[in-house]
Amino acid sequence: MKYHNKPYTFVELVELKVMNLEESLTFYQEVVGFKVLEKQDNKALLTADGKTALLSLEQRTDFEPKTQKTTGLYHFALLLPTRADLGAVLKHFIEINIRVGAGDHLVSEALYLNDPDGNGIEIYSDRPDTDWKWNGEHVAMDTLQIDAQSILAEGASTKWEGLPAGTVMGHIHLHVADLQTAEKFYNALGLEVVTPYPGALFMATGKYHHHIGMNTWAGVGAPAAAENIVGLEAFTLVYPSNEVLNTAIENLKSIDAPVTEENGIYIAKDPSQNKIKLIVK
Repeated sequence: MKYHNKPYTFVELVELKVMNLEESLTFYQEVVGFKVLEKQDNKALLTADGKTALLSLEQRTDFEPKTQKTTGLYHFALLLPTRADLGAVLKHFIEINIRVGAGDHLVSEALYLNDPDGNGIEIYSDRPDTDWKWNGEHVAMDTLQIDAQSILAEGASTKWEGLPAGTVMGHIHLHVADLQTAEKFYNALGLEVVTPYPGALFMATGKYHHHIGMNTWAGVGAPAAAENIVGLEAFTLVYPSNEVLNTAIENLKSIDAPVTEENGIYIAKDPSQNKIKLIVK
């Protein structure tokens, strides 16, 4: 997966706050196909390959459901290795009678569903990047109807056995309060705009179609959720080198964006209070 190798910056671990850990674990294992990497009383790390944590789930006694439109998670997106894998997932959803949304985005084909707390999930496969259409610095994206029969046919000989080991966190899509200030912040982190979209913006490194999406569909000026509301706790951006990370940190300081350090991990919050952990692996 070339977008998850140097010299690119990419999203890896997404951390969620949930109301009921056991209910969420059942969903994420039996419906989505994750494996449990580590589990404590109130927290679990989930993986596709048995080594890399892609999702963290945490339950606390003071958590409350989300009841209003706020900034935070729109969806996190799991990138499958092949279109045949996407076909196997779609067949699995049909067999267990899970209703899903879907979209052909020209650069990718995607399925959408929500977890028990309403957190959005995208599961997708990319079209070859040689088929992507660029107009200068912008890649063409759209939301069209998928060819479900073609996807199912592609996966006909692929048995669903959970998420394939090659699954990665392809991107994260956020609700933000203002696109202009969000763009300035994520530009400081080292991402570039690759697709403007009505009420949304898609940014990436390494000419990917997007590592971070953002929209104002919860309302321009939407408030941040309180700390005890379920949903996004944080997500991790992995940088290819300390040099690239240090540049990002200096860029954040230059726009007066606060950065703190905890146990060797830099932590920043975007203008909509979405928390990002900045690391090098």
